[in-house]
Amino acid sequence: MSDTGAIDRMPSTLRQAAIEALLEADLDRKVERTNTACRLWFGRRLGVHAPTDPALPDRPGRPAEPMLVSPRTVKRRSVHTPAGRIAMIHALAHIELNAIDLALDIVARFAAEKVPRSFFDGWMTVAQEEAKHFGLLSRRLAELDSHYGALPAHDGLWQAVEATSHDLGARLAVVPLILEARGLDVTPSLLEKLHAVGDRETAAILEIIYNDEKKHVAIGAKWFRFLCARQGHNPAERFQELVRACFRGEVKAPFNDRARAEAGLTPTFYRALSPLSR
Repeated sequence: MSDTGAIDRMPSTLRQAAIEALLEADLDRKVERTNTACRLWFGRRLGVHAPTDPALPDRPGRPAEPMLVSPRTVKRRSVHTPAGRIAMIHALAHIELNAIDLALDIVARFAAEKVPRSFFDGWMTVAQEEAKHFGLLSRRLAELDSHYGALPAHDGLWQAVEATSHDLGARLAVVPLILEARGLDVTPSLLEKLHAVGDRETAAILEIIYNDEKKHVAIGAKWFRFLCARQGHNPAERFQELVRACFRGEVKAPFNDRARAEAGLTPTFYRALSPLSR
């Protein structure tokens, strides 16, 4: 249960604001806290971090539903039936909710890193846009007489936080450059299917998400290259090393090479990691 009084007290640091949003279990209030943190940060009314900041949680705040299950037990979703489209939108809403917390976590966890202030500008922009995506998908579920939490979901995305909690470079490699980049690969075909079944409303939301996700991957690529330059690493080689060490899933082909390249993620990064593309 969240601290109901905390939302009335303005945070003094970005790290505090991000952690309070992470801890929030009420999802409307989580979005509100995220947007408030962005407004205060971009208004230059927050410091970055302070010794009095609250402790970073092991897990984000969540409501009682949806029930979390193993990724292997989540059924495949078809857009060709109303129930299938609802299940697909629910799964996307779950991804976007996790994406809010992933962006907040990178800000809070690595607040003491020696990076330019614009690093935090980028990730708070990501947090704000992921909150927008979650809202769009939640409202679409309501239009279809459903809601987020009505179906089971899996907890695979948060495992990326645990696997990369020790290193900013690993976090950048796995979250924006593997997980978010995957969205660039699969969304175009999903858009085609939605248009084919006449679901223009959901397709319009996915267009917004797709274009924003290109920016998110680009932010990840920018700061990954920044770290590699500072540490004297070859970016593509370092990326492959970190992914092999920290990512538990598969790097799946086919790839949307054009969209990835537009975001600064060229095939030299990821092709060697996918057996099917060698």
